[in-house]
Amino acid sequence: MTGGKPPYRVEQQIGHLLRRAHQRASAIFQETLDDKALTPMQFAALMRLHDDGSMSQNHLGRLAAMDPATVQGVIRRLQERGLVSRVPDQTDRRRTVLSVTPEGATLAKFLVPSAKEVSAKTLAPLTPAEQKQLLDLLERLG
Repeated sequence: MTGGKPPYRVEQQIGHLLRRAHQRASAIFQETLDDKALTPMQFAALMRLHDDGSMSQNHLGRLAAMDPATVQGVIRRLQERGLVSRVPDQTDRRRTVLSVTPEGATLAKFLVPSAKEVSAKTLAPLTPAEQKQLLDLLERLG
């Protein structure tokens, strides 16, 4: 300790702790979700389109917190699997409109129970009150 100040410990810093929590959540996602080929970002995009309906690729990126390059790759992979369709916007040719295909809608509905299990397993070490508090705090940070 220097000058009475506690030492800087990287393992006690928010970025490090969030990264570790994210790694844990990602591992639980991969082992629990009932589609091992979907990444967390692909799942988020599929579910946003399923829940919110057709939208531009740009809007999806904002809703799912993805940069344009990431959302483009995510959508390409979902489209290759036949889960999402991409068509030019009729009113603005610069925009692309994304929609969930019938296969994508079926998969999204099928995955909801295992997605809920992912959240439950991720939050399991916390009490219900702590779970709510953590989610509220993370929402405020985001």
